[in-house]
Amino acid sequence: MKNKIVKDLMTPISEYETISIEANLYEAALALDKVQKDYEQGIYPHKILLISDEKGEIVGKISQLDVLRALEPKGKQIGDSKTLSRFGVSAKYLRPMLNQCEFWDKPLIDICRGAGRLKVQILVCAPAEGEYVPEDASLSEAIHQLALEHHQSLLVTRGKKIVGILRQTDMFKEVVQTLSVCEL
Repeated sequence: MKNKIVKDLMTPISEYETISIEANLYEAALALDKVQKDYEQGIYPHKILLISDEKGEIVGKISQLDVLRALEPKGKQIGDSKTLSRFGVSAKYLRPMLNQCEFWDKPLIDICRGAGRLKVQILVCAPAEGEYVPEDASLSEAIHQLALEHHQSLLVTRGKKIVGILRQTDMFKEVVQTLSVCEL
């Protein structure tokens, strides 16, 4: 049996819908809504969009969570509770700080009006170093990155170019299949 590598499980970027880095939040939200509806109907197998620059190169990805985070820019100042929980900081501890920041001081319509024109370029952070995996990396390395960094997917690279996506679900399917052939 051949030892599989990331390239064997990745989904090529050609199978993903893309959005321009020049698009605004409103356009991204509409595109993600369409992707979600197509996903629910079994037409499209992904829930994210890839972001392309002016040259057509893939520079990142955007998800529904990214759109929601864009509506609450103050949250970046405190950091996400999942990250802080690693250091023993609980959501219960954070709640008073969040309330002091008045995260929810405006109606949703007002928040959306203000955020809808923001460009995707400033909304999406450049992927962190841990979100990239070389196409020739071992599946063990990919599991390590997915599990330790809490990613739903990794951007697969060939040199400096993004060539695919390794989804957590595909990695899990491979693990289950491998476990099924093990003599336990």
